[in-house]
Amino acid sequence: MKRLRELGLAPSGQAGQWNAITDVSGLEVGHRTLISGTDIRTGVTVILPQGRCLSIVPAASFALNGNGEVTGTAWIEESGFLEGPIALTNTCSVGLVRDTLRRWMLPYLDQPGALGAGLLPVVGETWDGLLNDIEGQHLQASHVFEALKAAASGPVSEGAVGGGTGMVCFGFKAGIGSSSRQVMAADENWDLGVLVQTNFGRREQCLMRGVPIGELIQDLKPELPAPPQQDGSIIAVLATNAPLLPHQLKRLARRMALGLARMGGMANNTSGDFFLAFSTASPQLNAQGLESWGVLANAQLDPLLEAAALATEEAILNAIWAGETMSGFGGNRIYGLPHDRVLKILQQRLTVD
Repeated sequence: MKRLRELGLAPSGQAGQWNAITDVSGLEVGHRTLISGTDIRTGVTVILPQGRCLSIVPAASFALNGNGEVTGTAWIEESGFLEGPIALTNTCSVGLVRDTLRRWMLPYLDQPGALGAGLLPVVGETWDGLLNDIEGQHLQASHVFEALKAAASGPVSEGAVGGGTGMVCFGFKAGIGSSSRQVMAADENWDLGVLVQTNFGRREQCLMRGVPIGELIQDLKPELPAPPQQDGSIIAVLATNAPLLPHQLKRLARRMALGLARMGGMANNTSGDFFLAFSTASPQLNAQGLESWGVLANAQLDPLLEAAALATEEAILNAIWAGETMSGFGGNRIYGLPHDRVLKILQQRLTVD
């Protein structure tokens, strides 16, 4: 399946080799997908900021609307650092995934500077109960370890994989999506990548490249006994190799919300919209034990701020584009995006090179 960028319909900006968060060197992503019988449609996705080691990297988080959970963010906000991997899963599996990540990090507890490591893992959730027997808590610790073992660089699988397996976006099947940007700042090239787990939005809100796709495609609505009572959520993670301080990463995390808005996301009352940004360029310790930082100036951040919004928008687009029709729990059925119809609409409305 060609992605929108290959079709000339992606938001502006130069993407990296994989057009994924893994374009940030050293970063790895792993999925464990659970699809079984008629009721199990769930999983877990892990992000290893610096591969299979305990990463201690500058970070910041931002909650646009807080009806959800991302564990460990209080310590990120207090310390300015992310310690260890990030995991994305469903709402009822947060505790299990958090405890499993702690077990995975136990060998690193004595690493210098790792005050919170193994104690405060970062796990984000969205609710997959339309397609998955979420109260059955089918995800097990072994599945989390399998996702960690599967983590790799290179292309990132999208759609109904990992934590995104049972997720829905604007009433279409969606899930995991990723994108990246290459930007120039301070006369150097930097990589920035985003990975999202999408589970938000009502159909009529959906925009694609500013075109009201949700208003134009009124059929293929979810087949459910009753309309869902909540609007859903998004977890979005940004990585960059640009050297940034935590307060600068907070600025990038806020701009990710603009990518959500460009898709039509409104952060409704029952939506959990959480954004996390980190840099793999960690400070160095000098001979006196002092941290030495070399960072971009605020006046040099505009290319990165813009890239944060556009890469988030494209990652959400990719998540929806990769979604395929799925039936699941209770016989519920969620349709995938009708590609041919959407392409025709976008090509009519947009100027394509």
